[in-house]
Amino acid sequence: MENLKSKIVVISGASAGVGRATAKEFGAAGAKVVLLSRNTESLEGAKKEVEAAGGECVYYQLDVADHEKVEQTVDTIEREVGPVDVWINNAMTSVFSPIKEMTNKEFERVTEVTYLGQVYTTISILKYMLKRNRGKIVLVGSALAYRGIPLQSAYCGAKHGIQGFFDSLRAELLHDKTNVKATMVELPALNTTQFDWVKSRLPNKARPMGTVFQPEVAARAIKYAATHNRREIFVAFPTFQAIIGNKFFPGILDRMMAKNGIKGQQTDQREDPNRKYNLWEPVPGNHSAHGRFDDIAKDSSPALWMSMHPGVFWGIIFVLILILVALIF
Repeated sequence: MENLKSKIVVISGASAGVGRATAKEFGAAGAKVVLLSRNTESLEGAKKEVEAAGGECVYYQLDVADHEKVEQTVDTIEREVGPVDVWINNAMTSVFSPIKEMTNKEFERVTEVTYLGQVYTTISILKYMLKRNRGKIVLVGSALAYRGIPLQSAYCGAKHGIQGFFDSLRAELLHDKTNVKATMVELPALNTTQFDWVKSRLPNKARPMGTVFQPEVAARAIKYAATHNRREIFVAFPTFQAIIGNKFFPGILDRMMAKNGIKGQQTDQREDPNRKYNLWEPVPGNHSAHGRFDDIAKDSSPALWMSMHPGVFWGIIFVLILILVALIF
């Protein structure tokens, strides 16, 4: 499915951030893009960007935490737009807060949107894709699906849940020998709007931790995942560091996060305790793919490029081995 011309691609959480950047990426490839989000004003803005990039576009207002509305919307898309070729699960929300100050309702809401939202949409579209025996489901994860950090316990827990759900889904699809495929994309810290609209109890404004990448880097990885039968894609070297490091040195990372994880997720600017947030309702306005960290965000990832060009990667490894052998002997 490397040729996306006229393919029907559905993206949840598409009105801003990674979802909006991804919508433009697929629009530029000539796809028919279907946008899902709660914010119709921002959906309208995203639709114009997709069309300007060269794609067709429609949108539907949807809260992915509402499983009945999810099923109805999937049925409507299949009927009004056509058979879905690619479904991208991207919707999320979070709360920046110490666990001791979180409420049960906040944990419930973050889990419903970030984890169960991906479950509900996958179940609903799967029945159509399995009947046709074709289709691709992309689950958008994070390095935090493997390595939890302080101040984002609900979000980290939800991303861990997605990872477990994906493992089960992938195994069942392989068992059934279906042509429906699934890939999970693990993202690094990104310059998106979430840091200005998720609920926060932090004294200072939230920021992405560590090396920051532009959402277009994630969008390119998601498009690659949609068109290639890869199990999982780690986007950028910091994602590799977090996942591999946690596999072998989880205790050390616990201590590193205890020392640096609180301050590392905050700027020096004071947060407005009365600002609007999107946990229960969307923040009004037409939002961007980018947040306020353009000055530090990277536009590319060599690690992602190597992952998307495995032949080049293994060729370099082979040459290095030959050089090493020549030096030894």
